[in-house]
Amino acid sequence: MSVAAQLAVLRNRLEKMKGKQKEELLAIEDSKFQQCLKEWMIKRQEPEGIPKFFEKIPKETEPLRMKLRDEARSNLLKRKSMQLLDNDELKELYVLLDQNQSFPEEQLMTYADFQKVQTLVGEKVKPYFTAHVFAKLQQGDPQGRISIMSIFNYVMHKVWLDQTRIGLSLYDVTGQGYLTGTDLETYITELLPNLPQLKGLEESFHSFYVCTAVRKFLFFLDVVRAGRVRILDILACSFLDELLELRDEDLSKEMQEQNWFSAPSALKIYGHYLNLDRDHNGMLSKTELASYGSGTLTKPFLDRVFETCLTYAGEMDYKTYLDLVLALENRAEPQALSFLFKILDIKGDGYLDAFTLNYFFRGIQEQMKAHGSEPVSFEDVKDELFDMVRPADPEKITLSDLVACGQGDTFVSILIEFHGFWTYDNRESMSTEPSQD
Repeated sequence: MSVAAQLAVLRNRLEKMKGKQKEELLAIEDSKFQQCLKEWMIKRQEPEGIPKFFEKIPKETEPLRMKLRDEARSNLLKRKSMQLLDNDELKELYVLLDQNQSFPEEQLMTYADFQKVQTLVGEKVKPYFTAHVFAKLQQGDPQGRISIMSIFNYVMHKVWLDQTRIGLSLYDVTGQGYLTGTDLETYITELLPNLPQLKGLEESFHSFYVCTAVRKFLFFLDVVRAGRVRILDILACSFLDELLELRDEDLSKEMQEQNWFSAPSALKIYGHYLNLDRDHNGMLSKTELASYGSGTLTKPFLDRVFETCLTYAGEMDYKTYLDLVLALENRAEPQALSFLFKILDIKGDGYLDAFTLNYFFRGIQEQMKAHGSEPVSFEDVKDELFDMVRPADPEKITLSDLVACGQGDTFVSILIEFHGFWTYDNRESMSTEPSQD
């Protein structure tokens, strides 16, 4: 059909349509729509069951699928690794920044020069030269300039984080972004030869050192106690920095003593455990644990520790001991307060009331009698404890109240340890005593 004929047919149809009422036109439109809808419903196939939205992790009985998954993950990490800057590229970046700084005497750069450098760098570096990054690196300069060192350090830090994430992902057996306790043990075991500060450790102690190091990651980062830690959480916290500090051969003795992962710290913790284990069976009984620290942990608290924590035939192993040490040495931290709150919550109601506080404070009163002191009345202490926390419900103290009050460590110490109560009770006299050299 020619174009003229098509136009003629179209004019005829338009002439016919002009004579029809609006209602008729709507009816035709609706009829056509219903017809199209019916045809579409016939063609459409309803899905059977829930659509597939994830792939299950291959089982050990599926070696082919496991091999395919490992190869795919390995190739992905290899590609990610190739996108990172190497030392030569970092040196070239620093030279470019130095050559294009706007104010050489102050080592500052304007946004115009920042954009200029962006056109000179390679494809790997371009993602670091964006307006968002420039704004992020602002340090209050009145002219809106940024330091070239802040740019370079930012790129260095990002590259280090990416390198570390790829390195940790190599130990992520399932490829889910988590490291289990076993994965962490493997990572730290293979890291040991690269940490000069740990070269003096005897090989027989390596397994205990690895256990000591891994427990800190799990205690603070595995909040729901699932036995695994997110790689992103490992990167976000400072623990990995502390561990990698041990690469410094000149790390001071003071810094080592403050570092949980150092050889002196690990040996000290394990030495205390061996000293408590008087029967040398490798486990701690309730009587042996009573000598922990100043030896003033109360009997009600120790009873609850062995009721709530994992034990074997009524005795505590080294891993559980490490959890308890981390909780008692970091009482102000939310994770430690959560651990200790579970022990204090004898009724399992999710809150501490006056009955619960009295139950634990009786242990303090018993120790006061043993030391020849007149026991303090619980009524005198109860109001102080509730005033210290200021809970939302004046008769119930929840974990949220304890964390929010900022004095959770003092609150817990008063209830579980005579030494902690004595320090609190004599805080005024101790603060007025002159310091001695």
